[in-house]
Amino acid sequence: MLANLRRFPDIEAPNLHAVDASDRLILDEAAPRMADGTGAGVVVIGDHHGALTLGAITRHGLSGVRTHQDRLLGERALQANAERLGLTGFEPGRLTPELVDGARVVLLQLPRSLDALDEIAGLIARHADPDVVVVAGGRVKHMTTAMNDVLGRHFATVQAHLARQKSRVLVATTPRPEDERPAKRWPERKEHKDLGITVCAHGGAFAGTGIDIGTRALLQHLDAVPTDITSAVDLGCGTGVLAVLLARANENLTVTATDESAAAVASARATVAANGLEGQVIVVRANGAETVPDASVDLVLLNPPFHVGAAVHDGVARALFADAARILTPGGELWAVWNSHLRYRSALERVVGPTRQVSRDPKFTVTVSTRAAQEPSI
Repeated sequence: MLANLRRFPDIEAPNLHAVDASDRLILDEAAPRMADGTGAGVVVIGDHHGALTLGAITRHGLSGVRTHQDRLLGERALQANAERLGLTGFEPGRLTPELVDGARVVLLQLPRSLDALDEIAGLIARHADPDVVVVAGGRVKHMTTAMNDVLGRHFATVQAHLARQKSRVLVATTPRPEDERPAKRWPERKEHKDLGITVCAHGGAFAGTGIDIGTRALLQHLDAVPTDITSAVDLGCGTGVLAVLLARANENLTVTATDESAAAVASARATVAANGLEGQVIVVRANGAETVPDASVDLVLLNPPFHVGAAVHDGVARALFADAARILTPGGELWAVWNSHLRYRSALERVVGPTRQVSRDPKFTVTVSTRAAQEPSI
């Protein structure tokens, strides 16, 4: 069954795969604990495209498996694979206590971020069954011994099993008593006095409560953004920094902030609330600008990712350029910051319209692309 899974509607390419060796290893290591045929106590967190969830269901005849995936396209890939293969038996949910309440077995694809792992481990330790077993795996090249330490803050026993096909599993058991665990810390908050903003972040949010250097490069030019606009979109909003500062600078502006990451959206909503802008900034979990009508906004801000998971790939950025072109009104502007070595200017010219360089250094380039009146070329 696993060989038939696809990444669709996520980006598909020869070097991008729907299933890897870590999925198979996690399923194999967890098999003895799921053999009773009931999925009510099984939770899957971080499944990439459905391999863990659908693999567990088909191997053990489970139903009622609870799942959480940070990426929206991961959720949709799981659903698309299930529909194509005629499978059911899982229930998507948010990363909340209800997701892991009473869980006996948790299958976890280890996140790259230690903070994300800390939030997940703390949630499981507090709310799962006292006899819960967490089978957490990943590719060895992306794992560090610090992951053992993070799990060890929340579980009394953490065992590293033998590696197989460049993948490894950590098995965590025996949640620590409340007085032995770290205090609950998510979402975190940090005040940035230089910008007059409070940033909130869940563990899986890129840059946490900090402000990444790409965003800072774009912020240096935010005062040059047109002031006579009434609508804007922050594409791939992360923790909501750009959206909040843009809205604060123009009280007549309504900003829609979108991101496909559940952690980013939860963080951005908390950041918006912390800065008192709930009525002016609307945060939406979406694939790019899919919820925004054509030719409906005056401005788009974009600090695009340059990777898909662990693989360097420009597909996400180029899709976001096309989204910006679609939603901008004629004459509307896309303000973008991107890694200088990627040389996106020709793509922006082709997809959005005439593009001028605002600033450039060895790390980042800031450009402004004006939406052409004619249909863009994709």
